[in-house]
Amino acid sequence: MTGAALAAVLGSAGLVAVTAPAAYAATPSDEVAKLPISSFGAMVVDDAQERVYVTDGRMSGSGASAVLVYNFQGQRVGSLATDQPASGMALSADGATLHVSQSNRILTFDTATQARTGAASTPYDVTCGREVAVAGGKTWFTETPYTGGSYCDRPDNIALLYGVNGTSSTNTGWNSEGRLRLDTGPGAPDRLVMGQAGAGNAANAFLATFDASGENLVRGPQRRFADAEGKGALDLKDIAQSADGKRIAVADAAYGTRLLDAADLADAPVGYQPLPEGAKASAVAFSGDGKYVARGAAASGSTSDLLIQPADPADGGAPLEFAFEGELDGARVVPQGLSWAKDGSRLFAVTSDGGGGHWLHVIKPPAAQYDSRFTGTLSTTPTKPVVGEPLGIRGKLELDGPAPAEPVKVEAVRKDADGTQEVAAAKVAADGSFTVLDVPDRLGEATYTLRFLGDVTHRPAQDVTVTVDVAKAATAIELTAPAEATRTGGVEITGTLTGQGRALPSGISLKVTRTDRFGTTGELTSASVAADGTFRIKDLPNKRGRTVYAVSYEGDALHSGSSAEATVRVIG
Repeated sequence: MTGAALAAVLGSAGLVAVTAPAAYAATPSDEVAKLPISSFGAMVVDDAQERVYVTDGRMSGSGASAVLVYNFQGQRVGSLATDQPASGMALSADGATLHVSQSNRILTFDTATQARTGAASTPYDVTCGREVAVAGGKTWFTETPYTGGSYCDRPDNIALLYGVNGTSSTNTGWNSEGRLRLDTGPGAPDRLVMGQAGAGNAANAFLATFDASGENLVRGPQRRFADAEGKGALDLKDIAQSADGKRIAVADAAYGTRLLDAADLADAPVGYQPLPEGAKASAVAFSGDGKYVARGAAASGSTSDLLIQPADPADGGAPLEFAFEGELDGARVVPQGLSWAKDGSRLFAVTSDGGGGHWLHVIKPPAAQYDSRFTGTLSTTPTKPVVGEPLGIRGKLELDGPAPAEPVKVEAVRKDADGTQEVAAAKVAADGSFTVLDVPDRLGEATYTLRFLGDVTHRPAQDVTVTVDVAKAATAIELTAPAEATRTGGVEITGTLTGQGRALPSGISLKVTRTDRFGTTGELTSASVAADGTFRIKDLPNKRGRTVYAVSYEGDALHSGSSAEATVRVIG
Protein backbone atom coordinates (compact mmCIF):
# COMPACT_ATOMS: atom_id res chain seq x y z
CA MET A 1 0.00 0.00 0.00
CA THR A 2 1.41 3.34 -0.99
CA GLY A 3 1.18 6.48 1.08
CA ALA A 4 0.16 7.14 4.64
CA ALA A 5 -3.08 5.53 5.74
CA LEU A 6 -5.96 7.65 6.87
CA ALA A 7 -8.41 5.22 8.41
CA ALA A 8 -12.03 5.86 9.28
CA VAL A 9 -15.04 3.71 9.91
CA LEU A 10 -17.42 4.25 7.01
CA GLY A 11 -20.75 2.95 8.15
CA SER A 12 -19.42 -0.56 8.81
CA ALA A 13 -16.78 -2.30 10.83
CA GLY A 14 -14.04 -3.01 8.36
CA LEU A 15 -14.07 -0.70 5.34
CA VAL A 16 -10.99 1.45 5.58
CA ALA A 17 -10.50 4.48 3.34
CA VAL A 18 -6.88 5.08 2.46
CA THR A 19 -5.59 8.25 0.87
CA ALA A 20 -2.13 8.92 -0.44
CA PRO A 21 -0.35 11.79 1.35
CA ALA A 22 -1.33 14.23 -1.41
CA ALA A 23 -5.05 13.66 -0.93
CA TYR A 24 -6.80 15.33 1.98
CA ALA A 25 -10.35 14.55 1.00
CA ALA A 26 -13.64 14.35 2.79
CA THR A 27 -14.49 10.72 3.44
CA PRO A 28 -17.31 9.52 1.18
CA SER A 29 -20.29 7.78 2.71
CA ASP A 30 -20.68 4.03 2.37
CA GLU A 31 -23.78 1.90 2.82
CA VAL A 32 -23.50 -1.88 2.97
CA ALA A 33 -26.00 -4.68 2.40
CA LYS A 34 -25.29 -8.35 3.07
CA LEU A 35 -26.30 -10.28 -0.05
CA PRO A 36 -28.14 -13.60 0.45
CA ILE A 37 -25.95 -15.37 -2.11
CA SER A 38 -22.96 -17.71 -1.92
CA SER A 39 -21.64 -16.85 -5.40
CA PHE A 40 -21.85 -13.85 -7.73
CA GLY A 41 -23.07 -13.72 -11.31
CA ALA A 42 -23.66 -10.17 -12.49
CA MET A 43 -24.76 -6.68 -11.44
CA VAL A 44 -26.74 -4.16 -13.50
CA VAL A 45 -27.63 -0.58 -12.53
CA ASP A 46 -30.93 0.92 -13.75
CA ASP A 47 -30.67 4.71 -13.39
CA ALA A 48 -34.20 5.51 -14.51
CA GLN A 49 -35.79 3.39 -11.78
CA GLU A 50 -32.83 3.72 -9.36
CA ARG A 51 -32.51 -0.03 -9.03
CA VAL A 52 -29.54 -2.37 -8.73
CA TYR A 53 -30.01 -5.96 -9.96
CA VAL A 54 -27.80 -8.79 -8.71
CA THR A 55 -27.68 -12.47 -9.65
CA ASP A 56 -25.88 -15.26 -7.82
CA GLY A 57 -24.57 -17.05 -10.92
CA ARG A 58 -24.47 -20.41 -9.17
CA MET A 59 -23.11 -23.24 -11.29
CA SER A 60 -24.86 -26.21 -9.76
CA GLY A 61 -28.36 -27.22 -8.68
CA SER A 62 -31.64 -26.45 -10.33
CA GLY A 63 -35.05 -25.03 -9.52
CA ALA A 64 -36.37 -21.54 -9.02
CA SER A 65 -33.94 -18.68 -8.50
CA ALA A 66 -34.30 -14.92 -8.34
CA VAL A 67 -32.73 -11.67 -9.42
CA LEU A 68 -32.20 -9.58 -6.29
CA VAL A 69 -33.36 -5.96 -6.53
CA TYR A 70 -31.93 -3.13 -4.40
CA ASN A 71 -32.49 0.60 -4.38
CA PHE A 72 -29.73 3.20 -4.57
CA GLN A 73 -29.56 3.31 -0.76
CA GLY A 74 -28.59 -0.36 -0.59
CA GLN A 75 -31.98 -1.57 0.64
CA ARG A 76 -33.52 -4.67 -0.85
CA VAL A 77 -36.83 -3.74 -2.48
CA GLY A 78 -37.84 -6.90 -4.34
CA SER A 79 -36.79 -9.69 -6.68
CA LEU A 80 -37.45 -10.95 -10.19
CA ALA A 81 -38.38 -14.64 -10.30
CA THR A 82 -36.59 -16.99 -12.68
CA ASP A 83 -37.35 -20.67 -13.35
CA GLN A 84 -33.72 -21.78 -13.15
CA PRO A 85 -30.45 -20.39 -11.74
CA ALA A 86 -29.71 -16.91 -13.18
CA SER A 87 -26.31 -15.57 -14.17
CA GLY A 88 -25.72 -12.85 -16.80
CA MET A 89 -27.73 -9.65 -17.23
CA ALA A 90 -27.84 -6.64 -19.52
CA LEU A 91 -30.01 -3.54 -19.80
CA SER A 92 -31.41 -2.35 -23.11
CA ALA A 93 -30.10 0.95 -24.47
CA ASP A 94 -33.29 2.76 -23.44
CA GLY A 95 -33.27 1.16 -20.00
CA ALA A 96 -36.77 -0.23 -20.45
CA THR A 97 -35.86 -3.92 -20.62
CA LEU A 98 -33.66 -6.10 -18.46
CA HIS A 99 -32.29 -9.23 -20.14
CA VAL A 100 -31.53 -12.07 -17.73
CA SER A 101 -29.86 -15.35 -18.52
CA GLN A 102 -31.08 -18.42 -16.69
CA SER A 103 -29.77 -21.91 -17.34
CA ASN A 104 -32.15 -22.67 -20.23
CA ARG A 105 -33.46 -19.32 -21.52
CA ILE A 106 -32.86 -15.59 -21.89
CA LEU A 107 -35.66 -13.81 -20.05
CA THR A 108 -36.80 -10.20 -20.43
CA PHE A 109 -38.35 -7.99 -17.74
CA ASP A 110 -39.99 -4.59 -17.91
CA THR A 111 -37.91 -2.39 -15.60
CA ALA A 112 -40.84 -0.11 -14.79
CA THR A 113 -43.32 -2.82 -13.79
CA GLN A 114 -40.82 -5.60 -12.92
CA ALA A 115 -43.00 -7.98 -14.93
CA ARG A 116 -41.58 -10.71 -17.15
CA THR A 117 -42.26 -9.84 -20.78
CA GLY A 118 -40.71 -12.65 -22.79
CA ALA A 119 -38.15 -15.42 -23.17
CA ALA A 120 -35.81 -16.69 -25.87
CA SER A 121 -34.63 -20.27 -26.07
CA THR A 122 -30.94 -21.18 -25.78
CA PRO A 123 -29.13 -24.04 -27.50
CA TYR A 124 -28.09 -25.69 -24.25
CA ASP A 125 -29.37 -26.07 -20.72
CA VAL A 126 -26.21 -25.16 -18.82
CA THR A 127 -25.11 -24.48 -15.29
CA CYS A 128 -21.85 -22.74 -16.21
CA GLY A 129 -23.50 -19.34 -16.44
CA ARG A 130 -23.59 -16.88 -19.32
CA GLU A 131 -22.47 -13.39 -20.16
CA VAL A 132 -25.20 -11.16 -21.64
CA ALA A 133 -24.72 -7.86 -23.50
CA VAL A 134 -26.77 -5.50 -25.65
CA ALA A 135 -25.01 -3.89 -28.64
CA GLY A 136 -26.35 -2.56 -31.93
CA GLY A 137 -29.87 -2.90 -30.55
CA LYS A 138 -29.49 -6.68 -30.28
CA THR A 139 -28.90 -9.07 -27.40
CA TRP A 140 -25.83 -11.31 -27.28
CA PHE A 141 -24.88 -14.09 -24.89
CA THR A 142 -22.14 -16.64 -24.37
CA GLU A 143 -22.48 -20.41 -24.03
CA THR A 144 -20.34 -23.04 -22.34
CA PRO A 145 -22.33 -26.10 -23.44
CA TYR A 146 -21.59 -28.44 -20.56
CA THR A 147 -23.10 -29.21 -17.20
CA GLY A 148 -21.41 -29.76 -13.91
CA GLY A 149 -19.88 -26.85 -12.03
CA SER A 150 -16.46 -28.48 -11.69
CA TYR A 151 -16.13 -28.54 -15.47
CA CYS A 152 -17.02 -24.92 -16.12
CA ASP A 153 -13.60 -23.41 -15.52
CA ARG A 154 -11.56 -25.87 -17.55
CA PRO A 155 -9.35 -23.91 -19.98
CA ASP A 156 -10.13 -26.29 -22.87
CA ASN A 157 -13.89 -25.70 -22.68
CA ILE A 158 -15.58 -24.57 -25.86
CA ALA A 159 -17.08 -21.08 -25.55
CA LEU A 160 -19.66 -19.90 -28.07
CA LEU A 161 -21.21 -16.54 -28.87
CA TYR A 162 -24.94 -16.36 -29.75
CA GLY A 163 -27.40 -13.64 -30.62
CA VAL A 164 -31.09 -13.46 -29.69
CA ASN A 165 -33.54 -13.50 -32.58
CA GLY A 166 -37.07 -13.10 -31.29
CA THR A 167 -37.79 -16.14 -29.13
CA SER A 168 -34.86 -18.15 -30.49
CA SER A 169 -31.09 -17.76 -30.72
CA THR A 170 -28.54 -17.74 -33.53
CA ASN A 171 -24.94 -18.93 -33.43
CA THR A 172 -22.64 -16.12 -34.57
CA GLY A 173 -19.86 -18.56 -35.47
CA TRP A 174 -17.40 -16.84 -33.13
CA ASN A 175 -16.05 -19.53 -30.83
CA SER A 176 -13.19 -19.82 -28.38
CA GLU A 177 -11.80 -21.82 -25.51
CA GLY A 178 -12.16 -21.07 -21.82
CA ARG A 179 -14.75 -18.44 -20.97
CA LEU A 180 -15.82 -15.33 -22.82
CA ARG A 181 -16.47 -11.96 -21.24
CA LEU A 182 -18.59 -9.32 -22.98
CA ASP A 183 -18.92 -5.57 -22.58
CA THR A 184 -20.79 -2.71 -24.22
CA GLY A 185 -20.93 0.97 -23.39
CA PRO A 186 -23.11 4.02 -24.08
CA GLY A 187 -20.20 5.83 -25.71
CA ALA A 188 -20.11 3.22 -28.50
CA PRO A 189 -23.54 1.51 -28.49
CA ASP A 190 -22.76 -0.55 -31.63
CA ARG A 191 -19.49 -1.92 -30.29
CA LEU A 192 -19.28 -5.31 -28.58
CA VAL A 193 -16.03 -6.09 -26.78
CA MET A 194 -15.21 -9.75 -26.23
CA GLY A 195 -12.32 -11.15 -24.23
CA GLN A 196 -11.08 -14.62 -23.45
CA ALA A 197 -10.96 -15.50 -19.77
CA GLY A 198 -10.14 -18.64 -17.82
CA ALA A 199 -8.09 -20.14 -20.64
CA GLY A 200 -4.80 -20.10 -18.77
CA ASN A 201 -1.60 -18.30 -19.73
CA ALA A 202 -0.70 -20.90 -22.35
CA ALA A 203 -3.65 -19.81 -24.49
CA ASN A 204 -2.36 -16.21 -24.80
CA ALA A 205 -5.88 -14.88 -24.29
CA PHE A 206 -7.28 -12.38 -26.77
CA LEU A 207 -9.34 -9.21 -26.67
CA ALA A 208 -11.42 -8.23 -29.71
CA THR A 209 -14.07 -5.72 -30.73
CA PHE A 210 -17.04 -6.26 -33.03
CA ASP A 211 -19.29 -3.90 -34.97
CA ALA A 212 -22.84 -4.97 -34.10
CA SER A 213 -24.66 -2.34 -36.17
CA GLY A 214 -25.46 -4.69 -39.07
CA GLU A 215 -27.17 -8.03 -39.42
CA ASN A 216 -23.96 -9.92 -38.65
CA LEU A 217 -21.11 -9.15 -36.32
CA VAL A 218 -18.06 -7.68 -38.06
CA ARG A 219 -14.83 -8.15 -36.19
CA GLY A 220 -12.63 -5.12 -35.64
CA PRO A 221 -9.18 -4.99 -34.07
CA GLN A 222 -8.01 -7.82 -31.84
CA ARG A 223 -4.99 -8.22 -29.62
CA ARG A 224 -3.09 -10.87 -27.72
CA PHE A 225 -0.73 -9.68 -25.04
CA ALA A 226 2.04 -12.26 -24.56
CA ASP A 227 5.49 -11.41 -25.91
CA ALA A 228 7.70 -13.61 -28.06
CA GLU A 229 8.73 -15.58 -24.99
CA GLY A 230 5.12 -16.16 -23.97
CA LYS A 231 5.27 -13.73 -21.07
CA GLY A 232 2.61 -11.14 -20.29
CA ALA A 233 -0.46 -13.13 -21.32
CA LEU A 234 -3.80 -11.62 -20.38
CA ASP A 235 -5.57 -12.91 -17.26
CA LEU A 236 -8.90 -11.25 -17.96
CA LYS A 237 -11.31 -10.45 -15.13
CA ASP A 238 -13.32 -7.49 -16.41
CA ILE A 239 -13.76 -5.06 -19.32
CA ALA A 240 -15.08 -1.48 -19.32
CA GLN A 241 -15.49 1.20 -21.99
CA SER A 242 -15.06 4.89 -21.26
CA ALA A 243 -18.04 7.22 -21.38
CA ASP A 244 -16.93 8.66 -24.74
CA GLY A 245 -16.12 5.23 -26.18
CA LYS A 246 -12.51 6.17 -26.95
CA ARG A 247 -10.86 3.98 -24.31
CA ILE A 248 -11.22 0.40 -23.15
CA ALA A 249 -10.00 -0.59 -19.70
CA VAL A 250 -9.18 -4.19 -18.84
CA ALA A 251 -8.81 -5.65 -15.37
CA ASP A 252 -5.90 -8.05 -15.87
CA ALA A 253 -5.02 -10.07 -12.76
CA ALA A 254 -1.53 -10.70 -14.20
CA TYR A 255 -0.77 -7.08 -15.06
CA GLY A 256 -3.12 -4.62 -13.37
CA THR A 257 -5.42 -2.16 -15.11
CA ARG A 258 -4.65 -1.91 -18.81
CA LEU A 259 -5.89 1.20 -20.61
CA LEU A 260 -6.24 0.77 -24.38
CA ASP A 261 -7.22 2.90 -27.37
CA ALA A 262 -10.53 1.55 -28.60
CA ALA A 263 -9.62 2.23 -32.23
CA ASP A 264 -6.80 -0.33 -32.39
CA LEU A 265 -6.47 -1.80 -28.84
CA ALA A 266 -2.97 -0.35 -28.54
CA ASP A 267 -1.83 0.86 -25.13
CA ALA A 268 -3.11 4.35 -24.38
CA PRO A 269 -0.37 7.05 -24.34
CA VAL A 270 -0.81 7.46 -20.58
CA GLY A 271 -1.89 4.59 -18.37
CA TYR A 272 -3.02 4.33 -14.78
CA GLN A 273 -0.53 4.00 -11.98
CA PRO A 274 0.06 0.44 -10.74
CA LEU A 275 -2.28 -1.05 -8.18
CA PRO A 276 -0.86 -1.36 -4.67
CA GLU A 277 1.72 -4.10 -4.28
CA GLY A 278 0.05 -7.46 -3.72
CA ALA A 279 -3.30 -6.41 -5.26
CA LYS A 280 -4.54 -8.31 -8.32
CA ALA A 281 -6.99 -6.53 -10.62
CA SER A 282 -10.51 -7.96 -10.53
CA ALA A 283 -12.88 -5.26 -11.82
CA VAL A 284 -13.00 -1.91 -13.58
CA ALA A 285 -15.80 0.57 -14.33
CA PHE A 286 -16.11 4.11 -15.75
CA SER A 287 -18.71 6.52 -14.45
CA GLY A 288 -21.31 7.54 -17.01
CA ASP A 289 -20.44 11.22 -16.67
CA GLY A 290 -16.89 10.46 -17.80
CA LYS A 291 -15.23 11.83 -14.68
CA TYR A 292 -14.18 8.77 -12.70
CA VAL A 293 -12.83 5.28 -13.03
CA ALA A 294 -13.11 2.68 -10.30
CA ARG A 295 -10.53 -0.12 -10.18
CA GLY A 296 -11.24 -3.16 -8.04
CA ALA A 297 -8.77 -5.75 -6.83
CA ALA A 298 -8.30 -8.81 -4.70
CA ALA A 299 -5.83 -8.04 -1.93
CA SER A 300 -5.17 -9.20 1.59
CA GLY A 301 -5.10 -7.32 4.88
CA SER A 302 -4.96 -3.53 4.71
CA THR A 303 -3.79 -3.43 1.09
CA SER A 304 -6.25 -1.41 -0.97
CA ASP A 305 -8.94 -3.36 -2.87
CA LEU A 306 -10.58 -0.37 -4.56
CA LEU A 307 -9.28 2.84 -6.10
CA ILE A 308 -11.47 5.71 -7.30
CA GLN A 309 -9.77 8.41 -9.36
CA PRO A 310 -10.16 10.70 -12.39
CA ALA A 311 -10.92 8.70 -15.54
CA ASP A 312 -8.20 10.57 -17.43
CA PRO A 313 -4.89 9.34 -16.03
CA ALA A 314 -3.26 12.58 -17.12
CA ASP A 315 -5.28 14.42 -14.46
CA GLY A 316 -2.84 13.06 -11.92
CA GLY A 317 -5.16 13.28 -8.92
CA ALA A 318 -4.42 11.01 -5.99
CA PRO A 319 -6.86 8.08 -5.89
CA LEU A 320 -9.27 7.55 -3.04
CA GLU A 321 -8.39 4.05 -1.84
CA PHE A 322 -10.39 1.48 0.10
CA ALA A 323 -9.24 -1.64 1.89
CA PHE A 324 -11.98 -4.18 2.58
CA GLU A 325 -10.73 -6.19 5.51
CA GLY A 326 -13.59 -6.64 7.97
CA GLU A 327 -15.91 -9.53 8.69
CA LEU A 328 -18.87 -7.29 7.85
CA ASP A 329 -17.56 -6.03 4.51
CA GLY A 330 -15.84 -8.80 2.61
CA ALA A 331 -12.17 -8.91 1.79
CA ARG A 332 -11.95 -8.19 -1.96
CA VAL A 333 -13.85 -6.86 -4.97
CA VAL A 334 -15.25 -9.75 -7.02
CA PRO A 335 -14.60 -9.98 -10.78
CA GLN A 336 -17.01 -7.68 -12.64
CA GLY A 337 -18.20 -6.40 -9.27
CA LEU A 338 -18.20 -2.63 -10.00
CA SER A 339 -20.88 -0.46 -11.60
CA TRP A 340 -21.71 3.25 -11.48
CA ALA A 341 -24.84 5.32 -11.40
CA LYS A 342 -24.90 7.21 -14.69
CA ASP A 343 -24.28 10.61 -13.10
CA GLY A 344 -21.32 9.35 -11.08
CA SER A 345 -23.08 10.03 -7.77
CA ARG A 346 -22.77 6.43 -6.59
CA LEU A 347 -20.46 3.50 -7.13
CA PHE A 348 -21.86 0.03 -6.46
CA ALA A 349 -19.30 -2.56 -5.45
CA VAL A 350 -19.75 -6.25 -4.67
CA THR A 351 -17.20 -7.78 -2.33
CA SER A 352 -16.66 -11.29 -1.04
CA ASP A 353 -14.79 -12.94 1.81
CA GLY A 354 -13.69 -15.98 -0.17
CA GLY A 355 -15.92 -18.23 1.91
CA GLY A 356 -19.26 -17.59 0.23
CA GLY A 357 -20.16 -14.30 1.88
CA HIS A 358 -21.03 -11.38 -0.41
CA TRP A 359 -21.79 -7.71 0.25
CA LEU A 360 -23.14 -4.80 -1.80
CA HIS A 361 -21.48 -1.45 -1.05
CA VAL A 362 -22.99 1.87 -2.10
CA ILE A 363 -20.14 4.37 -2.17
CA LYS A 364 -20.78 8.06 -2.77
CA PRO A 365 -17.81 9.96 -4.17
CA PRO A 366 -18.37 13.66 -4.77
CA ALA A 367 -20.91 14.50 -7.43
CA ALA A 368 -18.55 17.03 -8.97
CA GLN A 369 -14.92 18.07 -8.99
CA TYR A 370 -13.89 21.68 -8.86
CA ASP A 371 -10.90 23.58 -10.17
CA SER A 372 -7.98 24.82 -8.11
CA ARG A 373 -5.23 27.28 -8.95
CA PHE A 374 -2.27 29.14 -7.51
CA THR A 375 -2.92 32.89 -7.60
CA GLY A 376 -0.60 35.88 -7.46
CA THR A 377 3.16 35.56 -7.39
CA LEU A 378 5.35 33.59 -5.04
CA SER A 379 7.50 35.54 -2.63
CA THR A 380 10.45 34.47 -0.51
CA THR A 381 11.56 35.40 2.96
CA PRO A 382 14.33 36.45 3.12
CA THR A 383 14.42 37.90 -0.38
CA LYS A 384 18.06 36.82 -0.66
CA PRO A 385 18.26 33.28 0.74
CA VAL A 386 21.47 31.95 2.19
CA VAL A 387 22.70 28.42 2.57
CA GLY A 388 21.78 26.76 5.86
CA GLU A 389 19.18 29.37 6.81
CA PRO A 390 15.38 28.85 6.75
CA LEU A 391 13.70 30.03 3.58
CA GLY A 392 9.98 30.69 3.40
CA ILE A 393 8.12 30.57 0.09
CA ARG A 394 4.77 32.28 0.41
CA GLY A 395 1.84 31.90 -1.96
CA LYS A 396 -1.90 31.46 -2.24
CA LEU A 397 -4.03 28.55 -3.43
CA GLU A 398 -7.57 29.17 -4.60
CA LEU A 399 -10.15 26.35 -4.44
CA ASP A 400 -13.48 26.46 -6.22
CA GLY A 401 -16.56 24.75 -4.83
CA PRO A 402 -17.08 23.72 -1.21
CA ALA A 403 -14.32 24.18 1.30
CA PRO A 404 -12.44 20.96 2.11
CA ALA A 405 -13.36 19.22 5.35
CA GLU A 406 -9.70 19.22 6.40
CA PRO A 407 -6.86 21.56 5.42
CA VAL A 408 -5.25 20.66 2.13
CA LYS A 409 -1.50 20.74 1.62
CA VAL A 410 0.86 22.12 -0.98
CA GLU A 411 3.70 19.81 -1.97
CA ALA A 412 7.10 21.16 -3.03
CA VAL A 413 10.37 19.95 -4.51
CA ARG A 414 13.72 21.71 -4.77
CA LYS A 415 15.98 21.20 -7.77
CA ASP A 416 19.61 22.29 -7.58
CA ALA A 417 23.00 21.02 -8.71
CA ASP A 418 22.65 18.02 -6.39
CA GLY A 419 19.40 16.88 -8.03
CA THR A 420 15.79 17.01 -6.90
CA GLN A 421 14.79 16.85 -3.25
CA GLU A 422 11.34 16.78 -1.65
CA VAL A 423 10.46 19.63 0.68
CA ALA A 424 8.06 19.33 3.60
CA ALA A 425 4.45 19.99 2.56
CA ALA A 426 2.70 23.12 3.83
CA LYS A 427 -0.86 23.35 5.13
CA VAL A 428 -3.12 25.81 3.37
CA ALA A 429 -4.92 28.26 5.64
CA ALA A 430 -8.63 29.03 5.35
CA ASP A 431 -7.86 32.13 3.27
CA GLY A 432 -5.73 30.07 0.87
CA SER A 433 -2.36 31.33 2.07
CA PHE A 434 0.53 29.00 2.76
CA THR A 435 4.25 29.07 3.47
CA VAL A 436 6.58 26.33 2.32
CA LEU A 437 9.66 26.16 4.54
CA ASP A 438 13.05 24.84 3.48
CA VAL A 439 16.69 25.09 4.45
CA PRO A 440 18.79 25.13 1.27
CA ASP A 441 22.08 23.34 1.72
CA ARG A 442 23.90 24.20 -1.49
CA LEU A 443 25.12 27.40 -3.05
CA GLY A 444 23.86 28.58 -6.38
CA GLU A 445 20.60 28.48 -8.25
CA ALA A 446 17.69 26.48 -6.78
CA THR A 447 14.27 26.09 -8.38
CA TYR A 448 11.27 25.30 -6.22
CA THR A 449 8.23 23.68 -7.83
CA LEU A 450 5.00 23.89 -5.84
CA ARG A 451 2.15 21.47 -6.49
CA PHE A 452 -1.37 20.89 -5.36
CA LEU A 453 -2.19 17.35 -6.45
CA GLY A 454 -5.90 17.71 -5.81
CA ASP A 455 -8.27 15.79 -3.60
CA VAL A 456 -11.55 14.00 -4.18
CA THR A 457 -13.44 17.28 -4.69
CA HIS A 458 -10.75 19.36 -6.39
CA ARG A 459 -8.71 18.85 -9.52
CA PRO A 460 -4.94 19.38 -9.36
CA ALA A 461 -3.64 22.91 -9.82
CA GLN A 462 -1.09 23.80 -12.46
CA ASP A 463 2.38 23.74 -10.92
CA VAL A 464 4.14 27.01 -10.14
CA THR A 465 7.88 27.58 -9.78
CA VAL A 466 10.21 30.13 -8.28
CA THR A 467 13.98 30.26 -8.76
CA VAL A 468 16.30 31.73 -6.15
CA ASP A 469 20.06 32.26 -5.95
CA VAL A 470 21.30 30.80 -2.70
CA ALA A 471 24.24 32.81 -1.34
CA LYS A 472 26.85 32.14 1.31
CA ALA A 473 25.78 32.75 4.87
CA ALA A 474 27.03 35.91 6.50
CA THR A 475 29.64 36.09 9.26
CA ALA A 476 30.43 38.90 11.68
CA ILE A 477 33.36 39.83 13.91
CA GLU A 478 32.89 41.82 17.09
CA LEU A 479 35.95 43.33 18.89
CA THR A 480 36.38 44.60 22.40
CA ALA A 481 39.50 46.77 22.81
CA PRO A 482 40.77 49.33 25.34
CA ALA A 483 40.61 52.99 24.41
CA GLU A 484 44.21 53.54 25.61
CA ALA A 485 47.22 51.33 26.22
CA THR A 486 50.95 51.68 26.88
CA ARG A 487 53.85 50.30 24.89
CA THR A 488 55.19 48.53 27.94
CA GLY A 489 51.83 47.15 29.11
CA GLY A 490 50.75 46.13 25.62
CA VAL A 491 47.35 45.88 23.99
CA GLU A 492 44.84 43.04 24.58
CA ILE A 493 41.80 42.72 22.31
CA THR A 494 39.09 40.10 22.63
CA GLY A 495 36.50 39.22 20.05
CA THR A 496 33.86 36.86 18.75
CA LEU A 497 33.34 35.41 15.31
CA THR A 498 29.73 34.40 14.54
CA GLY A 499 28.12 32.97 11.43
CA GLN A 500 24.63 32.32 10.12
CA GLY A 501 23.49 29.07 8.59
CA ARG A 502 25.61 25.98 9.11
CA ALA A 503 28.10 25.87 11.95
CA LEU A 504 31.45 27.44 11.23
CA PRO A 505 34.29 24.98 10.67
CA SER A 506 36.74 24.29 13.46
CA GLY A 507 40.35 25.51 13.52
CA ILE A 508 39.70 28.96 12.07
CA SER A 509 42.58 31.44 12.16
CA LEU A 510 41.90 35.14 11.75
CA LYS A 511 44.23 37.54 9.99
CA VAL A 512 45.35 40.42 12.25
CA THR A 513 47.11 43.62 11.08
CA ARG A 514 48.30 46.74 12.91
CA THR A 515 48.53 50.18 11.31
CA ASP A 516 50.36 52.94 13.26
CA ARG A 517 49.89 56.71 13.08
CA PHE A 518 52.44 56.96 10.27
CA GLY A 519 50.39 54.60 8.06
CA THR A 520 52.74 51.67 8.36
CA THR A 521 50.89 48.36 8.34
CA GLY A 522 52.28 45.09 9.59
CA GLU A 523 50.74 41.63 9.92
CA LEU A 524 50.66 40.15 13.39
CA THR A 525 50.39 36.58 14.53
CA SER A 526 47.01 35.18 13.50
CA ALA A 527 44.30 34.72 16.11
CA SER A 528 42.90 31.24 16.68
CA VAL A 529 39.13 30.96 17.13
CA ALA A 530 37.87 28.71 19.91
CA ALA A 531 34.91 26.34 19.54
CA ASP A 532 32.59 28.96 21.02
CA GLY A 533 33.74 31.57 18.47
CA THR A 534 35.88 33.64 20.85
CA PHE A 535 39.47 34.71 20.29
CA ARG A 536 42.13 36.87 21.93
CA ILE A 537 44.84 39.17 20.45
CA LYS A 538 47.90 40.44 22.37
CA ASP A 539 50.38 42.97 20.99
CA LEU A 540 53.27 45.21 22.11
CA PRO A 541 53.06 48.30 19.87
CA ASN A 542 56.31 50.16 19.14
CA LYS A 543 54.85 53.52 18.19
CA ARG A 544 52.87 56.02 20.19
CA GLY A 545 49.61 57.50 18.96
CA ARG A 546 46.58 56.27 17.13
CA THR A 547 46.89 52.57 16.23
CA VAL A 548 44.34 50.60 14.22
CA TYR A 549 43.98 46.84 14.61
CA ALA A 550 42.15 45.06 11.76
CA VAL A 551 40.82 41.49 12.12
CA SER A 552 39.48 39.60 9.11
CA TYR A 553 38.03 36.18 8.21
CA GLU A 554 38.37 35.12 4.59
CA GLY A 555 35.27 32.90 4.68
CA ASP A 556 34.77 29.23 3.78
CA ALA A 557 32.75 27.10 1.38
CA LEU A 558 29.42 28.06 2.97
CA HIS A 559 30.18 31.39 4.66
CA SER A 560 31.23 34.78 3.36
CA GLY A 561 34.16 36.68 4.84
CA SER A 562 33.96 39.50 7.35
CA SER A 563 36.21 41.99 9.13
CA ALA A 564 36.29 44.47 11.97
CA GLU A 565 38.61 47.20 13.27
CA ALA A 566 39.48 48.58 16.70
CA THR A 567 41.38 51.82 17.36
CA VAL A 568 43.64 52.13 20.39
CA ARG A 569 45.59 55.25 21.52
CA VAL A 570 49.05 54.17 22.56
CA ILE A 571 50.68 56.36 25.22
CA GLY A 572 53.82 56.20 27.27
